Amino acid sequence: MNTFDWAFPVAVPFWALMIFLPGWSWTRRIIGSPLMILPSLAVYFVTVAPILPEFAAEMLSPDLAGVLALLSTPAGTSLVWAHLLAFDLFIGRWMYLDSRERAIHPLAAPILVLTILLSPFGLLAYLIVRQLRPVPRYRSNGPSSSTVSTVA
Repeated sequence: MNTFDWAFPVAVPFWALMIFLPGWSWTRRIIGSPLMILPSLAVYFVTVAPILPEFAAEMLSPDLAGVLALLSTPAGTSLVWAHLLAFDLFIGRWMYLDSRERAIHPLAAPILVLTILLSPFGLLAYLIVRQLRPVPRYRSNGPSSSTVSTVA
């Protein structure tokens, strides 16, 4: 099994928690930690390691033909796939946490599913919903320190 094949299964448990068990205390703990992204990053680093010299050289001086040649290989395609999944999961984590802060979490699950499938569309949908729902000024336990600096 190559890294392309395990990039998605490594990310799925985190998506499942955010979508199917968003209110579970363990979901909040796991997704609340920025370390939850480490398994997806590990897949990315394992994928890039064998082609790092070629990849770094191309990224330092990119041109269409060189990027196409690099990414059209199985290793290059696996690298892009691992990168997309890690970045999408990071975006999904932010959306999950932000939706809980803004009390729009009931709308988060379908938007997270859209984000898994078509992340730019999911992110745009979330930003629109987010704009319509400002951060509550006060919660039951008082003002939130993170709400002061959040801009809608």
